[in-house]
This record gives sequence, structure tokens and C-alpha cells, in this order.
Amino acid sequence: MAVRDLTDDFIRATSSAALAAFDWIGKGDGKAADGAAVESMRSVFDSIPFNGRVAIGEGERDDAPMLWIGEMLGSLRNDPNAEEIDIAVDPLECTNHVAYDRPNAMAVLAAAPRGALLHAPDCYMDKLAGSKPLIGEVSLEGTVEYNLEAAGDALNKPIQDLEVVVMDRPRHTDLISRIQAKGANVSLIGDGDIAAALDSADPDLSTDLLMGIGAAPEGVITATALRGLDAFFEGQLVTTNPEHERRATEMVGDKLHHVWGRDELCSSKDSVYIGSGVCAGRVPGPTKNPDGSVVVYSEVIDVSTASRRVQSISFIG
Repeated sequence: MAVRDLTDDFIRATSSAALAAFDWIGKGDGKAADGAAVESMRSVFDSIPFNGRVAIGEGERDDAPMLWIGEMLGSLRNDPNAEEIDIAVDPLECTNHVAYDRPNAMAVLAAAPRGALLHAPDCYMDKLAGSKPLIGEVSLEGTVEYNLEAAGDALNKPIQDLEVVVMDRPRHTDLISRIQAKGANVSLIGDGDIAAALDSADPDLSTDLLMGIGAAPEGVITATALRGLDAFFEGQLVTTNPEHERRATEMVGDKLHHVWGRDELCSSKDSVYIGSGVCAGRVPGPTKNPDGSVVVYSEVIDVSTASRRVQSISFIG
């Protein structure tokens, strides 16, 4: 069985998580929204006929009791003959955006055959993303200034017309200053670097680059999506304390400081990305019908067919 054959089941998992978080929009409690999403997604995973494993996720950093790295999933998780599949997951990307009703909160996952997704601890990742013309032109091994010049050349744009998305964090003070000193435009976001990276991959949208450090699980999920879109992505793990560094070294060995290419982070074409909308943005948020049912919308990227679609599921009220 191919991973893509379980796509509808995985959509059900992310949609269920999105619906659970939807009830918490604007209530100021991101932790409660995240907990509801985790519990709902985990319960759906129990019903999916696969032998699954969380390759990378946010169970550690968010102290979640479920969906932690290495956790086994699926109704066939004890069946040695069942298809082995890895999951990179964030049951609720942008918990603060749900709490305060801001855009681009989603329930997201990537799925691929066992061993095809980076298996690493829940640390951070320096990321660089953009559209297809940037492949082979920019790299995390280059300086900020080099990458801006190379992106401008590849996209046939003056540097002052480049739009660079960066997460609004104190750690990015120097990065933001260097981008602005070079003359490019900076768009700051609170959270949601998956949506920003996907936007940067679309030549019809205004975003040209995503730069900066975010969570590593979202990096692996993004790499899967951008592989399906044949766009550019690189990531490099960033550890912030000795324990993170020790665990990362145990899991990735001598590649702790390696710059991971898109196809290293997701090494199989038999992969899917799914992002189900909670707060409207790149993906519509859930809509309530007069009969009490709720429709949840998901962006689905099938890497094997290099296709993208928006699919909906109705939940009976």
C-alpha cells in the first residue's frame, strides 16, 4: 500500500484536529486549543489501518501527552506485516493565532514511508524557502546578502522589490537588519512559517523568500510540501541547550550541523502534505452550515503526482 492510498484517512485526522481547535478561536487560550487538537488527531490515528510512527513532532516542546517523537500510531501498529509509515506532525500550527483569532492557523502533517522523513528531536531549524527558480541559486551556506542578490538575479527582480518573510522574534534582530540594509522588504509574522514558505513557493504571490529560525517539525513538513511543488527549501538544525544537542547528536549523528536539502528532509516521492485550516488564511477556516454541520477545508499536496488541491470534509453537528 502506498502512502498516498491513506490520504483520505490523514485528511480526516488533520480535519478533526482543526475542528477541535476551531471551538477555541479568539478565547485567549492557545494551550487548550492545542490540547483539543492533539487529542482529536490522536483518536483518529488509532482508527487508520497503518503501522505509523511520529518521526518528528512537537510533543516534547509543548509537553504534549500524545504524538510525541517515536510514538507508534495506527490500528496496525503492532502488525509487523503492515505498511510502515512515518509522520511529521503539528496538530495545531500557530496556537497563539487561534487564541487571538489571527490568520494561518492549521492542523498539519506530512506522511512518507518509514525512514523517509528526518527523524530528529523537537528542536529548532534555520530555514530558507522560495520558488523553483531559486533551486541551485541560494543556500543556507551563503550569507544573507549573497542570497538576496542571488534571489534577485534568479527572479529577475531588483533587490528592493524582494519580499522576505521573517518570524517576529528577538533572535532575528540581526537577520532583519541585514535584509533591510540590503534594501529588501521584510514582512514580519507572529507564527505560521509553513504558510509563509508555501506562499514563497508560488510565483504568483508577493512573497519571494522565507528566512529565519523556526520549529524543526514544521521544517520537515514544509520540505515535503515544497517537494510536491518542486520549490526550494533548505534547513539546518539549531539547538538551544546541551540536552537538545545531546539528543540531536544521538539521532542524526555527525549531521548535527548539516544543511539538509529538501529531498533529504523528505527522501521519498511517495509522500503527502496536508494542512487543514483553523483560522482563515492560506487555507479557509471551517464554515458552519444552517443545519449545524461544519465544513473543514484542507490543502493537499501529493508529492508522487506533483499535484495540489483543496479538499473539504463535512462534520455533522
